[in-house]
Amino acid sequence: MAVAIEAYGAIEAREVIGAELHRRFISYLDVRPKTAQGYDRALRPFFLYLSQRGISHPTREDVIAYKETARLHLKDTSLRAYMQAVKLFFKWTEEEGIYKNVAGRVKSEPVETEHRRLHLTAEQVRQVLANIDRSSVVGKRDYAILSLMATSGLRTIEVSRADIGDMKGLEGETALYVQGKGRSAKLEPVKVDPLVKAAIEDYMKTRRPGGADEPLFTSESGNSKGGRMTTRSISRIAKDRMMAAGYDSDKWTAHSLRHTAATLNLLNGGTLQETQQLLRHKN
Repeated sequence: MAVAIEAYGAIEAREVIGAELHRRFISYLDVRPKTAQGYDRALRPFFLYLSQRGISHPTREDVIAYKETARLHLKDTSLRAYMQAVKLFFKWTEEEGIYKNVAGRVKSEPVETEHRRLHLTAEQVRQVLANIDRSSVVGKRDYAILSLMATSGLRTIEVSRADIGDMKGLEGETALYVQGKGRSAKLEPVKVDPLVKAAIEDYMKTRRPGGADEPLFTSESGNSKGGRMTTRSISRIAKDRMMAAGYDSDKWTAHSLRHTAATLNLLNGGTLQETQQLLRHKN
């Protein structure tokens, strides 16, 4: 990419692409650190693509060619995120007077109109849970996690962040206070079904007494034993448990349990507003 000589003097163009412009753009973003890291990861392949082909003056055609090349290696959702980062980058370069927005008129990847993830029926949820051997610590933990996700609509990140002290009484019931998407504190109470509460308590009996700030669910593997579970491990557990019960499809994932909670709530007479509150959606 050619940059304005007035702005960068004799700095070699590819160096600016790979380091200076990239760094300045990421620093410019007014987002959370984790979101900035996501944009950073999404842009690196684009800069590498330009560098490998000796492209210093990218055009709209170069951006389209990159998109088609990336399409061969990325899923639709990933490609959409990568292209969103590229389009935002060039929007910024134009606003800063650095380089014209050559990606502005590149078509965005279409958003699928149908759910990418399938929800489970009440019977399917029962089959998945019934298939879990609860005689082991891992079984008790996995049963509690899946029960919680299927009835409360929790995201994997919310399960990962949950601490023992986040379980509190609320209006005669039990609630788990979660740090929702885009939130900086655990302020959103999610009611916990009595049967799910019992499953969590059954699992907690297998652990030593812990403080309020210790993870509600902990890892049982390798060097991470006793530590906080990652979103990846929670997703893998959900997927493995569904596959073990015979539900083997790319569209059945951990996020399916969130769809399940919403769907079952509606089928059981819940209103759209109540389901919105359950999922903690703004709209």
